[in-house]
Amino acid sequence: MKVRFERLRAMGIRTIMITGDNPLTASAIAGEAGVDDFLAEATPETKMALIKREQASGRLVAMTGDGTNDAPALAQADVGVAMNSGTQAAKEAGNMVDLDSDPTKLIEVVEVGKQLLMTRGALTTFSIANDVAKYFAILPAMFVATYPEMNALNIMHLATPQSAILSAVIFNALIIIALIPLALRGVSYRPRGANAVLRENVLIYGVGGIIIPFIGSKRSISSSRPSTSPEQRNAKPKQTGRDRRRT
Repeated sequence: MKVRFERLRAMGIRTIMITGDNPLTASAIAGEAGVDDFLAEATPETKMALIKREQASGRLVAMTGDGTNDAPALAQADVGVAMNSGTQAAKEAGNMVDLDSDPTKLIEVVEVGKQLLMTRGALTTFSIANDVAKYFAILPAMFVATYPEMNALNIMHLATPQSAILSAVIFNALIIIALIPLALRGVSYRPRGANAVLRENVLIYGVGGIIIPFIGSKRSISSSRPSTSPEQRNAKPKQTGRDRRRT
């Protein structure tokens, strides 16, 4: 049990045990389980008051319970998980029902939720950075004829607006296919704080989203040009009948 609460603590989640037992018994159980705090001799009103106090301080609150006296607190919590072995009132008040009746199932709920948020954040960060970099790469080539000064920004040396648009279309088609496995699999999650996750997403998907369009667009336009064999490059142009008569 302590190991599972340690995992919650590594995620930045504070655990509080709420019980109707006396403070002495509650303190012993809390120390053995490894929770961060406890509330003894709790009534439905004190449970709700604790949740409201945590919510007023800007925290998201999740609660597990199985009894009828837990129903008001389950309904007040941001995420209420009722045990399958609990009363009907608790099941109706909660947002979800744990079929295994395991209070530590909140760990899996949090991990799945965080992984979904991380995956969405990673894809959004990459998409925004990718669009900014891509338009910065192709816009100078598209408007250089009208504004010659923009040639200084044409760092990819795209010759014509047609080549710029073609490179963007090809790159978009390739990058969407490349991102499908990431969207289906999701970003791997490890118990860490929100700041570490944000920093890693910005460094990997933000910086990567800026660099990859420059490389991908240039390679896509290069690969779309027809290649010529060495024999074709060394072959002499054929003479026409008029050229033979002149010689």
